[in-house]
Amino acid sequence: MARSTCSARLLIRTALLLSICFLLNPADAGRRGFRKNKHDGGEERRAQEDDEKGGRRVGRKERKRLEREKAVKFAQMKADGQDQISMTKEAAELRSYELRKKKKKGLFRRKEASLAQVLFPGVSPEEYNDNEPIPAFVELVDSQKTQLPFQYYDLPTCKEPHDAIQRRFRQRKNLGSRLMGYKLRMSPYSFPTKVNKGCTPLCFVEVGDKKLNWLRKLIDRQYRIHLTLDKLPVLMRSKELNYAMRGFPIGFKAHKASTGLEHDEYYFFNHLKFTITYREEPNEFEGVRIIGFDAHPVSIDYRKEGEIKSLTQDTNLEAAGKADGFSGCQADSSPINDPESYLKLRSGSSGEPLNIGFSYEVHWQETDITWSDRWDVYLVGSPDDEIHYFAIVNSLMIVVFLTGAVATIMIRTLKKDIAGYNEMQTIEEAQEETGWKLVHGDVFRPPQSYPMLLCVLVGSGAQIGSAFFATLFASMLRMLNPIKKGQALTAVVVLYVFCGVIGGYVSARLYKFCDAKAWKRNTIATALAFPAVIVSMFMVLNIFLRIVGAATAVSFLTVFFIFLLWGCVATPLVFVGSYFGYRADKIEVPTKTNQIARFIPEVPYYAAPPISNMLAGMLPFGSVCIELFFIMSALWLHQLYYIMGFLLAVVAILGATCAQVSCVMCYLQLCVEDHRWWWKSFFNCASAGVYLFLYSIWFLASKLELVGILPVMVYLTYM
Repeated sequence: MARSTCSARLLIRTALLLSICFLLNPADAGRRGFRKNKHDGGEERRAQEDDEKGGRRVGRKERKRLEREKAVKFAQMKADGQDQISMTKEAAELRSYELRKKKKKGLFRRKEASLAQVLFPGVSPEEYNDNEPIPAFVELVDSQKTQLPFQYYDLPTCKEPHDAIQRRFRQRKNLGSRLMGYKLRMSPYSFPTKVNKGCTPLCFVEVGDKKLNWLRKLIDRQYRIHLTLDKLPVLMRSKELNYAMRGFPIGFKAHKASTGLEHDEYYFFNHLKFTITYREEPNEFEGVRIIGFDAHPVSIDYRKEGEIKSLTQDTNLEAAGKADGFSGCQADSSPINDPESYLKLRSGSSGEPLNIGFSYEVHWQETDITWSDRWDVYLVGSPDDEIHYFAIVNSLMIVVFLTGAVATIMIRTLKKDIAGYNEMQTIEEAQEETGWKLVHGDVFRPPQSYPMLLCVLVGSGAQIGSAFFATLFASMLRMLNPIKKGQALTAVVVLYVFCGVIGGYVSARLYKFCDAKAWKRNTIATALAFPAVIVSMFMVLNIFLRIVGAATAVSFLTVFFIFLLWGCVATPLVFVGSYFGYRADKIEVPTKTNQIARFIPEVPYYAAPPISNMLAGMLPFGSVCIELFFIMSALWLHQLYYIMGFLLAVVAILGATCAQVSCVMCYLQLCVEDHRWWWKSFFNCASAGVYLFLYSIWFLASKLELVGILPVMVYLTYM
């Protein structure tokens, strides 16, 4: 007892001494971690910059004043016509200010960070020495109007670099990139570090009528070519119009009203002006860091002259040193877009193929922009992150509403009903019971219609949900690198395969509760049903994609690997989960089921399926509809989606909403003495998928401009 008293006194004395120190020197105590801000509760981050006068820490009022001055400064810059997309210091400052809310990490205590840390955490910059070759890769040639991408070398262009060069810079492909059609191949252009190039001829290519018609169709549907240098997508930007777009078009179309001809005229871009922005800082790092990669396409009609007439189209003129023979392409000149010299996509007067000469030039420009800010220009004009917060608040309001409804049912209604039933039993009133208690002997009766199908659907849903949550969790832990194409899809497929244990276990436990005996058939159906439907749709769609030559058409080897993964890994894991599910004890219920099912009275039409199901599905869909727009834009409009934390929060809210909707609807159903709740409870939340499909149709009609039947078929199949 004495020891306890002495210890207590010692703690009190220590607390008093710390309090005296805090009162005497609060600034020093704050630096040591004892000072707490009562106004912000410690949640708001203190200023990260010291005041220029004296190096003191900026207070909250001072920080607000500085923010107002910044707002006035950048508003004046925009009024003066300062663009946001060029590589100047002023444009970079304006970009950084406009994207300041995106450059923060964390949910509550948001810290400032660069977009490189937000978009691609863990990716470090690469330095290049002078004259060191930097590999440039070609990606898919795609369009928002068709969603049918093609490979770059399907176009009439110069041949790929030599196999030895390809092997030197080869990158491994994963399963997701193969399924999505991504096949990184080196471009025919060479970029030695800090080596400027004037107009450099590459090759001549002969294009026949069939290819010409195909090129006109691609131009008409606004296909764009995409290159990457140092993992940085090529940009086509205009300082005058203040816009920047990823990729550059294949060509352009001149309407007959502007040309005076009887038909539209198509022109082809065959010369590229590359501008590579770099940064050198010997005090910080050695070599050169790539900051920007731009391309400006030019259409110019070259003619074969001199000795190149005898060369084949497989000859790389730059590698062979055959620069002569290109009219209008000299090392000290730079071709420009001139209507008099545009390259028209027309065959000769007698039907001979069109000769297209390809060339390019490279200009290196130094800048003060840091490597961490090189991604800013790619997000200029994108929606603010506050919209995602509004989406979460909207979802939370729905959850709060449903939580109140469930709490009312569980606390007030059920308590009142139970008290009333108990009172009637004690008084022994001879009145007929009403409400949900009448069906207590039938509420746990197994489903009488298609119990195996219900178990298979529930097990498949558990498997899909587990794989999706695991993928999001891995992304949150930075185990997935967004800069690697197809890695997220690979993670989804692999995790879905390994989550077969969960699907088999859930399906087996539920099937055992239904007192069914065909457990082998149930296990096989759980392992094969959902994958068989998806693979069948995919194979039919793949046939059409193969016919049109789309890059997303999967090869036979990839299809065989998918079947191997399905048959040799996923199916055995489902059997393993089913084994443990059947070995587990049967799910116990608190009441005994009657031998004869109770008669179900007729219910109003609005309380019966499918109207009740559709009404119940509105709330789960409403909780995710705002975030769904950004997901759809990322999938079909080629926008960047990088906030996996928001997505995980919205998915968790969706799960809570579905659970609460099921509770409320099941209670209302039991109150009208309908004990057949199994399938109705399943469809109450599954009906949100109907709203999702209707939303996708609205998105197709209002946001997408798909041309042709096959692109619409691809879109609807994926949705």
